[in-house]
Amino acid sequence: MKSKVLVIGATGKTGLPMVELALSEGFDVRAVIRREDSRSARLKEAGAETVPGDVHDMKSVGELLRGIDLVYFAYPPHEDRLVKATANIAIGAKDEGISGVVNMSQISARESARSQLSHQHWLSEKMFDRADVGAIHIRPTFFMENLLLLCSNTIASKGKIYLPYGTRSHAPIAAIDIARSVVALLLDPSPHTGERIVLTGRENLSIAEMANRVGQGIGRPVEYVDLPAEQWREILIQRIGLPQFLADHLYNVAIDHQEGIFDRQTDVVKTLTGIDPQSLALFVHLHLAQFKGREPVFLGV
Repeated sequence: MKSKVLVIGATGKTGLPMVELALSEGFDVRAVIRREDSRSARLKEAGAETVPGDVHDMKSVGELLRGIDLVYFAYPPHEDRLVKATANIAIGAKDEGISGVVNMSQISARESARSQLSHQHWLSEKMFDRADVGAIHIRPTFFMENLLLLCSNTIASKGKIYLPYGTRSHAPIAAIDIARSVVALLLDPSPHTGERIVLTGRENLSIAEMANRVGQGIGRPVEYVDLPAEQWREILIQRIGLPQFLADHLYNVAIDHQEGIFDRQTDVVKTLTGIDPQSLALFVHLHLAQFKGREPVFLGV
């Protein structure tokens, strides 16, 4: 009998490919959607059951979890609702006897985190652990997609990456590699229950080195400009229009990056999936039109 997995965050950067990969592995998938759009249509066409639901409402959560064996919980960034959503899913999963939850956390999650969102992810991990629902916490580093979201416009127009990350490094990971890892964990969750799994790409690079790789990929030089973190936060709010809480989160994890919190590289993706994670060079090649400003960037979370 096929296992049935509930995917929360199904229309996001990791959710969409994760649903498609899970279906290809023989899972039945119930994908939670907020609205009918091109992304929900893609999920339905792939063979997923798409259902509207509200993870902040216990009655809705009970309906979402009915008949479910496993859960992928990838809650989108929000100012103050992650903990409530976690509590509802944890209680509902316990009531349904579920013993396999993959929880999307962050590499910066810790009790003393500067970012309130990172701190909430730490609380979320603790709540799932206390519920005893077979939780596995994945802690990815920065997504490669962040270079598109935050830098593609200035790469295309000025040949520059403006970020406040200093000289420290991280090993960026593509969303597809996170999705592959999630599916691998759901195929055999019990050995990993309670683990906090750091997911990274294959190359630990400074932002200057990333700029060089992007430049090689698009065929012209790209320079890293190391901005003061406060200036960057103001740009995020005033020019890009991000909400205050998200700009504050990005500001605080930038300070974390400067201090080496993100300076990690693991082989977990290959160990779990048997496949090397994407290189940054390949990622740039696959998204060349977006890096050159010829196609819009997908803004899903």
